[in-house]
Amino acid sequence: MKRRDFLNTLALGAGIVLPLGPHAWAATGPASGDNPTRKKLVVVMLRGAVDGLNVVAPVGDENYLRLRPGIGLASPGMEGGALNLDGYFGLHPALASLQPLWQQKKLAFVHASGSPDATRSHFDAQDYMESATPGRKSTPDGWMNRLVAALPGTATPSRLLGIGPVMPRILAGQAAAVNLPNVASGTKSDLLDRPAIGAAFDQLYANHARFGRAYEDGRKAHREVMQAALETPQMQAADRGAPLPNGFPDDAARLAALMRNDPKIQMAFVALGGWDTHVNQGAGAGQLANRLAPLGQGLAVLAERLGPLFDDTVVVVMSEFGRTARENGTGGTDHGHGNVMWVLGGKVNGGRVLGDWQGLEEAALNEGRDLPVTTDFRSVLAQLAERHLLLTDKQLEQVFPAMPQKSPAFRLVGA
Repeated sequence: MKRRDFLNTLALGAGIVLPLGPHAWAATGPASGDNPTRKKLVVVMLRGAVDGLNVVAPVGDENYLRLRPGIGLASPGMEGGALNLDGYFGLHPALASLQPLWQQKKLAFVHASGSPDATRSHFDAQDYMESATPGRKSTPDGWMNRLVAALPGTATPSRLLGIGPVMPRILAGQAAAVNLPNVASGTKSDLLDRPAIGAAFDQLYANHARFGRAYEDGRKAHREVMQAALETPQMQAADRGAPLPNGFPDDAARLAALMRNDPKIQMAFVALGGWDTHVNQGAGAGQLANRLAPLGQGLAVLAERLGPLFDDTVVVVMSEFGRTARENGTGGTDHGHGNVMWVLGGKVNGGRVLGDWQGLEEAALNEGRDLPVTTDFRSVLAQLAERHLLLTDKQLEQVFPAMPQKSPAFRLVGA
């Protein structure tokens, strides 16, 4: 096998991005303090456009049930009703597992948020949200890749981790990133874990002028993830047991264990599908509820299993756009505009539904049909990058180019 073919096979099989540019492996700058990777960020992308109006439902708005007579959530205290948040908004009952985090003020929501681009195409909207350049298709990299490149400390391959079937757009770029198909299969041994074969290839690529560094970093990233998995009893037990139906609670537990055992992992991205509820969406029970329940359970598991590390972690849940304010004729909702972002973490100023909420009156709806976007998703991410990860204004401009000047009037995280 030719060296180039072998390296391509290794990178694809391990899910590792190995940039070969002249500056791809340069350190990103001097370390900030003794542990530059202490502050963590996890991003969960709900592909398919989750219905934010039923995730955090404005049950106190008289127009809500008028627009959604069949799928709207009942008032708190009623059968299948929303869980009270602040007297006006209610949480979908399938997300009851997140109530403790809300009560501990470690969970907040930013309503009427999203991308300013008007597209209703899943592909384009997801691309814009992952590149953080709405309306611009030529952006070559993802904002999480630019973010990790801007952070202080050494750019190790496992510092940026993705979980999903393919390397996502949001992780693409010059900085190294590791992608696992899922944490369970991603921590299984591969051919190079056999001592004799591994030693032979190590010797073949030792000090190779062109490919040696790429090979070494790829192998190092794989060993770090394998070592973290082998040191985790919860992972071994979960491998032998059946996961919950969609697997996210199990993957969340494994991700937490990886992050605890490998301090070099600083940022992680998880993508979950199945949110395009055009038909039979349901209200307190049904299709949407069946997807929200394991999502909420997985987020609660992640917070719990991170333990003390959760205090230095922020988790963001976002989706490419929201859904129509009115239910459609098939008991579902269609592609909309504004949505709700979720923010969890030990230092999050939670227990609040934030954002510029303008209600559901006809005059307040975007194009007479959707929740408007009154908070740009990039301003939320930029605030987290600034206050949680301590980026400077210049670094923020690099990570979020052409970001609007309007900043949110709220603070999502404390010191």
